[in-house]
Amino acid sequence: MDTIASLFSFITTPVSWVIVQFHSVYGALFGPDTGWAWGLSIVSLVILIRICLIPLFVKQIKSTRAMQTLQPEMKKIQERYKNDKQRQSEEMMKLYKETGTNPLSSCLPILAQSPFFFALYHVLNGIATGDTIGVINKSLLESAQKAHIFGAPLAAKFTDSSSKVEALGASLTDVRVVTAIMIVLMSASQFFTQRQLMTKNVDTTVKTPFMQQQKMLMYVFPVMFAVFGINFPVGVLVYWLTTNVWTMGQQMYVIRNNPTPGSKAQAAYLERLVKHVEQHHKVGKRRDRAIVKAIVAKGRDRNEFERKFINGLSKAGLAAQADGTVIKSEAAVTAQAEDGTPTTVGGTPKRQQPKRQSKSQRQQGGLKAAGETDEPKTSLTKSDEPEDAKPAAAAKKGGAKPAGGTRSKAQSGQRKGPQRPKSPSKK
Repeated sequence: MDTIASLFSFITTPVSWVIVQFHSVYGALFGPDTGWAWGLSIVSLVILIRICLIPLFVKQIKSTRAMQTLQPEMKKIQERYKNDKQRQSEEMMKLYKETGTNPLSSCLPILAQSPFFFALYHVLNGIATGDTIGVINKSLLESAQKAHIFGAPLAAKFTDSSSKVEALGASLTDVRVVTAIMIVLMSASQFFTQRQLMTKNVDTTVKTPFMQQQKMLMYVFPVMFAVFGINFPVGVLVYWLTTNVWTMGQQMYVIRNNPTPGSKAQAAYLERLVKHVEQHHKVGKRRDRAIVKAIVAKGRDRNEFERKFINGLSKAGLAAQADGTVIKSEAAVTAQAEDGTPTTVGGTPKRQQPKRQSKSQRQQGGLKAAGETDEPKTSLTKSDEPEDAKPAAAAKKGGAKPAGGTRSKAQSGQRKGPQRPKSPSKK
């Protein structure tokens, strides 16, 4: 540990100086020897470090998404050169260079935090052993040794002996209960952060080995934190618990406002955006306009959620533009003319679809078209029979047939029109 401490000694003095500055502020509020003053100083150190690391976090998100996009191509390279590992590595590096991605970018925030973590560990270990480190002098050292967080000294560990804990003015039970609770919270926050990433912000349409690796890390990281956590001082546990909570909140914000395309988070985000646009008829935030612009530019390459978003805007009478804005669609929005005739925005009358009639209405309409009335039919008497019908009746009695060899009316079960003559029967 002395070798590691010497490697990070260049940052020990800045870290101790930042802690002392925050301690002077919180000490005036809660007392210089309280656990609140020293504990909040460590929390403030974490927040300051994480704010400085926000650009790296953004780069990590972009790198992770780029790696997800490249997974199908990487899988093809692995299958093509599965017997030639050297050629496989060369093709992988060529793919990274062409796309401008770096696999190590996803680890940048963790790597950047490592010096601060080891420097803080060295400072707290010096407090436990009674050594002055950095700008922490003798009086600050005694004040830090008196500080307790829920009954556990700032420099105590879960594995410390009862004699060492008693020398710091605490009981072994209090130290182990507090450290155990903090280790569980630290591991749980790490598990929830990774699970949130896998269940909400991963493109479910692409099944790649990268997803399996991330799923494995979801279970490995919490176990690692639990194993190594029993050797961390209480102050370091405060540091890691704070940074895990910060990462979880930061990731929730990113997933909600800038989700990965094709993920469940994108579906929820586009649903909220459609409702907002329907109410205000515009895309307000610059970030939202950038996402709408990207969706419009995809064209036919849109995923299922993006197509639903475009269709939702169309149903609301709106249309997304190439610059990310939304305008009213003239093809969908109608206006009312003075005479009550529905017209489009351009002023041309809107074509109305004919109203569908029932079967009885269609039958009645057909009867009226043939000249018949809706009055009930009655049998005709001889006096009501027209004069033109009398010669026809007389001719029928006389056995006369209609000219042309055709029948005036088709009998029941026969086709209308001229009938085919029967072939002569063979005798």
